[in-house]
Amino acid sequence: MEKAYRILVAEDDRGLNQGIRLALQREEFVFDAAYSLKEAEEIWREKSPDMILLDVNFPDGSGFDFLRRLREADSIPVLMITANDRETDEVTGLTLGADDYITKPFSLMALRARVDTIRRRARLSSVPVYEKEGYCFDFGKLEFRVRGQEIMLSAPEQRLLKMFTAHPGQTLPRERLMELIWADGTEYVDENALSVTVSRLRRKLEIKGRECPIHTVYGVGYVWK
Repeated sequence: MEKAYRILVAEDDRGLNQGIRLALQREEFVFDAAYSLKEAEEIWREKSPDMILLDVNFPDGSGFDFLRRLREADSIPVLMITANDRETDEVTGLTLGADDYITKPFSLMALRARVDTIRRRARLSSVPVYEKEGYCFDFGKLEFRVRGQEIMLSAPEQRLLKMFTAHPGQTLPRERLMELIWADGTEYVDENALSVTVSRLRRKLEIKGRECPIHTVYGVGYVWK
């Protein structure tokens, strides 16, 4: 039998917390409820959920601070929930490593769709081979082919490509990409290095008559489509 998929709903509004759990209820899902950041952190450490739905505002602190601590130790999928309809909050959440972001009030149908999308991305990210539309990338063997022709990628290009293909359709902020690609410290990396690396990777992935899957999201980062 397949292991139950555990979702932690960290939302201090008890009515909304219960409503979210009822809306997402399925046979394969198991839920934990947290009404404070303290409870959320305890559940995360003790029960190791598969996904966290995380509110931004709590009486005992900010969900962004918890997300920051979380990302230092865990790559668990996180969907941020907030009442703040501000672009800066969205960018902050994505920069800190949130997988997606939804603003109150939201429809439960939209919430279910986002949870399903994040879950699907997480499954894809665990697969070391990406094979689609003329591309074949084997990250285990470090073999990369475009229309059957092998291409050579530098280490930063490999890490960048793995990030893109593991998170299709998700906008990845420049700051997050730089931190993950140059893990030794971005303070020693020229801010133009990411643009140059993306440009080189695009050229290597070119297929005549087709647009490169790497798209620029101006002012934020890049997305693989």
